[in-house]
Amino acid sequence: MKAVLDGVVIAEAPEEELISIEGNWYFPPEAVTPGALVVSPTPYTCPWKGAATYYTVNGLEDRAWSYHDPRPTAVARVGRDFARYVAFWRGVEVID
Repeated sequence: MKAVLDGVVIAEAPEEELISIEGNWYFPPEAVTPGALVVSPTPYTCPWKGAATYYTVNGLEDRAWSYHDPRPTAVARVGRDFARYVAFWRGVEVID
């Protein structure tokens, strides 16, 4: 699967390497194109997953996020450790 913004592939990995959480595909960190993400100052804490880090993608703020240290209960709920996996939104298409 690929995460694409304005025709540019930002991340790419086989579907079996991704994790689906609440309708979002999370890509393993090694699947993300080096240099594609820049940490954003936007703060957010999910009530059940923990503190998130948001990223600017190709100059567009807050188009991706990840959980660097998800809560143990969140990992148990998801069934896999998703630390540092990256999800995309707001204009980023995830396609086969």
